[in-house]
This record gives sequence, C-alpha cells and structure tokens, in this order.
Amino acid sequence: MKSKVKTVFVCSSCGASFPAWSGQCGSCLEWNTLSEQKSDVVKPSVYTSDGAPKKPVSLLDISIQDDVVMPTTIPEFDRVLGGGLTVGSVNLIGGEPGIGKSTLALQVLQYFSLQNRKVLYVTAEESEKQLYLRANRLGKSGSSLHVYAQTDISAIISVIKEMKPDCVILDSIQVVYHADVSGAPGTMSQVRHCATEFIRTIKENGLTGLIIGHITKDGSIAGPKVLEHLVDVILYFEGERHLNYRLLRCFKNRFAASYEVGLFTMEEAGLVSADVNSSLFLDDVTLSSPGSVIVPVMEGSRVLLVELQALVVHSGYGMGKRTFQGVDTNRATLMIAAMDKVLELKLFTKDIFLNVIGGLKINETCLDLAIIVSIMSSLYMAPLKRKIGVIGEVGLTGEVRAVSHVAQRVKELENMGFDECILPMKTKATFPKGASIKPIYVETVLDVIRELFPSN
Repeated sequence: MKSKVKTVFVCSSCGASFPAWSGQCGSCLEWNTLSEQKSDVVKPSVYTSDGAPKKPVSLLDISIQDDVVMPTTIPEFDRVLGGGLTVGSVNLIGGEPGIGKSTLALQVLQYFSLQNRKVLYVTAEESEKQLYLRANRLGKSGSSLHVYAQTDISAIISVIKEMKPDCVILDSIQVVYHADVSGAPGTMSQVRHCATEFIRTIKENGLTGLIIGHITKDGSIAGPKVLEHLVDVILYFEGERHLNYRLLRCFKNRFAASYEVGLFTMEEAGLVSADVNSSLFLDDVTLSSPGSVIVPVMEGSRVLLVELQALVVHSGYGMGKRTFQGVDTNRATLMIAAMDKVLELKLFTKDIFLNVIGGLKINETCLDLAIIVSIMSSLYMAPLKRKIGVIGEVGLTGEVRAVSHVAQRVKELENMGFDECILPMKTKATFPKGASIKPIYVETVLDVIRELFPSN
C-alpha cells in the first residue's frame, strides 16, 4: 500500500479536514480552529490477504464461525456488548486516565488465556515488566497471553499477522505511529493512519480487536471523528477516579443494543461487576436536607434512583454564578429561565449549583422537574419531609410533560420504600395497577410548587 503526502487543513475541534484554509470550520462551525497539516493519501488495496483480487460475493455464500461471540465472564461487560466480544469486530474503549480502561482490557485477556485462546496485549505506554506486575495483581494468567511493547504500527501489524491471535488489544492508539506518516504520535494524520491499518488487519484475518483511546477535555475520543466511524463498538468509561464506581456506557454497537450500560466497582483485584441496586447512589443522611431530590433515571434497560442536590445562595456580584455537575448544562439553564418566567423569581441575583451524587452524568429529560424542585427546595430552605420521587419533563411554558417507562420507574421507587411520586398527568393511563405508592399527578410547575411547598 503506497501513499503520497498532501497538505490539508484540519479542525482541532471536530477533526474534519478541508483542502483550503477558512476562518470557520464547515463541519462544527467553530472559528479559528483550522491548522495546516501534512496528510498521507493512502491508496486502498484491491487484493485480499492471500493476494487474490477482491470480488463481490453473494450474501448467501458468506459463511461465519460457530463461536461468533466470545463471552468474557465479566457480567456487566458482556451486558453492554450484548453477550461478549464479536469475532471480527474492533471495539474502542475511551475514558479519562486512571479510570480503568487498561485494567478491564487486561482482565478480558487474562480470562481468554485461561480458556487456551491465543491473545496479544500490545502496550505502547508501559513496559513488559509493568504489565506483568499489574497482571499479577489482577489475577491468574494463562501461558497463551503474550505481551508486546511496541509503538511502531508496522512492527505491530507484522506480529499480528505472524501470531494470528484470537484477540488483540492496542493500548493506546494515541501513542503508536507510522514511520511513513508525517507528524508526531497522537496527531490527526497518525491516529487516522494507524487506526486504519490496525482495523484492516483485524478484519482481513478474522480476529477481534480492542483499541484503547484517551479522551479530550470535553469528553470525546481524542483524534479524528473518522475513528469513531471505523470501529464497530464504542464504549466510554464514566465516573470519578476517586470513587469506587465506574459506569461503562455504550455509544455505538453494530451487533447489539447501543443503549446499555454496565456498572463496576474498582477493587484491589481490578474491576468487579457491581451488584446493581438503587441504594448505590442514595444517602439517607442527605435526603432530609434542603435541595435534595430523588429521581428515577433510565440507564440502559435498568432504572437507577439518583440524588440530585441543589444549592441556591445570594450572589455577591451583579450576576449569579451557575455551576452544574452531572446534568446537561443547556437543559439546566432552560429550566432556570422557565422558573424565572413562570414563577416570577429573580434568580439572576442567585448563585445556583447543581450536582448529581455519585459522579453520574444524566442527560434524560425526566430530570427537568427534579431540577426545578431541588432549586425551589434550596431557595425556600424547605426539605422534602416525605419519601417522594419526582418524575417529569418540563416545557418552557411550565407544563409538565410525559416521560417513557413510567411503570419501571414507579416500581423501583416502590421497591426502595418510597411512599409517593410526582408524575405528569399524561402518564395516568400508564401507572402500574396494584402499586402501593401514591401517585400525585400534576400538569404545570405551579401544581408541583403548591403540592410540595404550600407555605411558600
């Protein structure tokens, strides 16, 4: 495969490339983000791995192996993947440094090695001795687990073709380089070229690959966006490094559902599938404090009860400060604006802080009503004195709209001993029959305030 070099202008924000410079990126519309780079134009091969020309084949003539899916016996990991790693797939795992990406990948290879599967761990960031020490801490390994410390993608590809392991891990894509490609490791051209070479080798030889990638400050995979289109599965680790819990979220899966999540705890022996229940993110001590609200959110196909806390204080400056952790910033800003309009509050004179306990990041619209209730509770210094859950999406005019999976959310609240639940009026028909929890149906934000804060 030969390549020639040409000049392109790459956006540092989204990774899109353009033949000429302009002040604004035509893809993400950011300004002054295009920079000149040398790009290698690679002519794709028209031949198969055995040298024969590639030809179209009938769909009915395609044969697959019996063991298409390889379970890893890590329950939460298999849950997210849809049963296990698919043979011939390339999986991308991203997350912050130290959150557990390499640990999980090594645990997977250790299990495969005990099943007499030939596996290869390519480490571009650690030495063989460092990996050996970490593997001993995590557990027993089989003799078929091989380690290769290398940063040159050409040498890595040669070893993969020679060994033909069942599973290969590349740790990490931002560190490897190709000698014929201009730019330092981690640049757009290097990441794109090295990932393409690695993925092509995995696909042509019918192997299974895992690529570990770093993330940028805004939480996306570092490198070109084309990398996310090339792989089959995209997984992100979420959570605080200083907390025990880790959330593995799926953003793309060509073989199973792409909405599942896995919950892990970081122990001394590595990542362990957590015994998931809603008490993980609840604290009885803070539930009776002003600004604390419980909301059932959907994470994949399961329901988790999370605690949302708000703190409202008088601003010492002319304009109120806004700090949000775990909630969508734009959504929270819309809710505050709606409160100002509907309830005639002068929140621009207040500093408002929102935080989801446990390091979770919630993007569900069912959090809307909980945001408003928590802010009002802190503003009035009036805690919710009863065990009550809050569910509902809120429009800009103050109406409370229906959300999905009401029966599952109510059932989880009931299982955790809650007595009441604030629900949109439009969900009355979907409320589970026979539930012991008392529903309180509301149509507008004003109905909620009258119900929870009657003296204010």
